[in-house]
Amino acid sequence: MRNSTIDRKTTETQIKLNLNLDVCETGVIQTGCGFLDHMLTLFAKHGNLTLSVLCQGDTYVDYHHTTEDIGIALGQALKEALGDCRGITRYADITLPMDEALILAAVDISGRGMLCCDLPIPACKVGDFDTELVYEFFEAFAKNAGITLHIRELAGRNSHHIIEGAFKAVARVIRGAVKIDAEAKDAIPSTKGVL
Repeated sequence: MRNSTIDRKTTETQIKLNLNLDVCETGVIQTGCGFLDHMLTLFAKHGNLTLSVLCQGDTYVDYHHTTEDIGIALGQALKEALGDCRGITRYADITLPMDEALILAAVDISGRGMLCCDLPIPACKVGDFDTELVYEFFEAFAKNAGITLHIRELAGRNSHHIIEGAFKAVARVIRGAVKIDAEAKDAIPSTKGVL
C-alpha cells in the first residue's frame, strides 16, 4: 500500500500528516485556517485519497508558515508514498470548470520539483486567508514532491472559485498520474530507469 506519515516540527509549525494513495476515506483536517481546511478536504476527495492533517502553527502572525509547511509536508508524503514510482502513469492533465472559473492543470511525476503557475486571483483575501499563499502552497508541494506542476487560469472572476478550481484540478491530475498503469505495472516510466 502506498502511504506515508510525516511529522514536521519547526519553531513556527507542528504538523502531523498522513497520506494514503490507495484508500479513499475521510481524514481529519485541522490546520487552524478554515479556508485551508476546505481546500485540503476537497483535495482529498477529488484526489480519491485519504489525507489527515493536524497542524498547530503561528496563526497569530498569519497563515503563511502554516500553509507553506503543510505544502512541504504533503509533497514529502507524496514522494515517500510513491517510492520508486514503479508502474505509475506518470503524466496527467485536466481542464476543470468551477462555475465561471476554468483551470488547466498538468503534472509530470518527474523527480524534478518545479511549479509553473499563472493564476491571477482578483481579491487579496478570501475570508482571512491571503490569496498569495496559494502560490506558496503549490510551490512547496511541487518542489518537495519532486513533480513538475503546471497550473493556469483560463477564465475566472470569483477568487474563491479560482482557488477551489486550482485545488480540485491539481488533485485530479495527481490522481491520474499516480494511478497504476496495468500495461506497465512493473516498469519505471522513464528511459533512464529511475525517476
